[in-house]
Amino acid sequence: MANPPSRMLMCNAEQRAALMRVALGTEPADMVILNGSVVNVYTGEILENCPVAVKGKWIASVGPDAASAAGESTLVVDAAGKTLAPGLIDGHTHTWFNTLDAFLPYVIKGGTTTIITETMEFYPVGGYDGVIEFLDSLKDQPIKFFATAPAMVSISKNHNGIPGEILEKLLERDEIVGLGESYWQAVLQSPDTMVPLLQSALDRGKRLEGHSAGARGKKLMAYAASGISSCHEPITAEEAIALLRLGIHVMVREGSVRKELEQISSIRHAGVDLRRLLLVTDSIEPEELVEKGYLEVAVQKAISCGFDPVSAIQMATLNVAEHFGLDDVIGGIAPGRCADILVLPDVKTIAPETVISNGRIVFKDAKLIVPPRKHHYPDWCRQSIQLQRPMKPSDFEIHADKASVRVRVIEMISDLVTKELQTDVFPTEGKITADLEQGIVKVAVIDCRHDPCRSFVGLIKGFGITQGSIACSAPWDTSGITVVGANEEDMALAVNRIRELQGGVIVCKGGKILAELPLPIFGIMSDLDMEQVAKKLNSVRQAARGLGITFADPVLTLETLTGAAIPHLRICEEGLVSLRDGKTLTLEVK
Repeated sequence: MANPPSRMLMCNAEQRAALMRVALGTEPADMVILNGSVVNVYTGEILENCPVAVKGKWIASVGPDAASAAGESTLVVDAAGKTLAPGLIDGHTHTWFNTLDAFLPYVIKGGTTTIITETMEFYPVGGYDGVIEFLDSLKDQPIKFFATAPAMVSISKNHNGIPGEILEKLLERDEIVGLGESYWQAVLQSPDTMVPLLQSALDRGKRLEGHSAGARGKKLMAYAASGISSCHEPITAEEAIALLRLGIHVMVREGSVRKELEQISSIRHAGVDLRRLLLVTDSIEPEELVEKGYLEVAVQKAISCGFDPVSAIQMATLNVAEHFGLDDVIGGIAPGRCADILVLPDVKTIAPETVISNGRIVFKDAKLIVPPRKHHYPDWCRQSIQLQRPMKPSDFEIHADKASVRVRVIEMISDLVTKELQTDVFPTEGKITADLEQGIVKVAVIDCRHDPCRSFVGLIKGFGITQGSIACSAPWDTSGITVVGANEEDMALAVNRIRELQGGVIVCKGGKILAELPLPIFGIMSDLDMEQVAKKLNSVRQAARGLGITFADPVLTLETLTGAAIPHLRICEEGLVSLRDGKTLTLEVK
């Protein structure tokens, strides 16, 4: 049995005795916050003029007696007219696109003091060592991090399922609070592979993070019976209630990938208990993070959507902590808990004036007080694009020896959802080419790690591209490069530029690079500051729109073509994959 994750944050016997002495008034506190109103997330009350005493990283006392804990060397924070709320907890996100030293300043100022992040992006590109390197980057930061182990559900057989011995090593780590999102299709289609992985986590008291989009009836019941403890996929109040009734914690996404809070907000009129409802980001892309903020934006929106302010704060604090079994150390303002406290203008305004994390003031008066630690990624982390040779235009040719061929085409029916289209194509000189009049162009995935240069070239309709090419080395659930293009020359150019950069997002046309964002760390992470990443990513999107792509986020659409979670037809280096039954399909319909 692994140690409970909360052990990471617990004080030892000596420290706990010091908290007790402060509470008894026989030892001074390190910090006392006076004159503020405390949001008590345990009772749903707002306690006016409620002092808080802090010793080291933890809260020693809350209430009138805490005021007398101030000594000569005690830091006194006057919160007159202000509201004290627990530090926010993001219970589900992906922090792989930027290094933490670029990411955290924007997170901290908004009041997030704990993050639970997925690690699924690092296992395909770095294996066990890659996951450990990422986990090491989370240590000794101004805020707290926990993580989930990668379930590694993928449409590619190279990545489908993490070996049991590796998962067990990860689950033994204190900072691992559970098994990351495990798509219901994989759990039901491959129970012999997936159920032992789920059980390994359950046996260690860790949570199982779910992904139930599309599961109904008996399939949803079977998925719930597998032990899944949460799901971040509901998009309506009805879907959320259905999961809540099964004892599943519902994570409401309000980030860059999806924004479901407004649509789900009618749940507040349904008469159901909201204590298993959580607010999460599921990742925030750089431009949105710089311009708008992080989890505090979701809490503020919940209030704007009509949720009671205390309930909204609970959804991003105590509710999250309880789900992960961390509520004895974080999630509320109470003795023995970590001193993660926000000083807000009032309970309805989630704009921290002061952020306290682990008993330290880390942000105050619009200034970052404690900068994040910069993690050094060793050279091997910058060698993930292992293509032995440059790609040639001929690598993207599709040969056919018939006058007419019935083929499968990935058809975009939204920016993320696809379906299978079957159509007849007519090869020219023995080759299937793009049909711009029909909106059909080529799409390819090239493996960069397990079987370098192995590739599959298919066809896609509705992507919008009429010229040039766009490529990305951070496709979901795999370790390859995905490229969509109107011609083979630009497809080869885009992939080869990624090879030179050891990762990136590239847009090119007519043999020229129009825009690029280097991602040299594991081929998925930038080493630039957040403003530079946001600027370059915006340039990539603008260049992509110049090729005819009209999706709100062309890069996200490209990344998800390999994803094992979004219906219905996907692509990997092995071929086309139907998510209805998990079968790998050929381009030609036979």
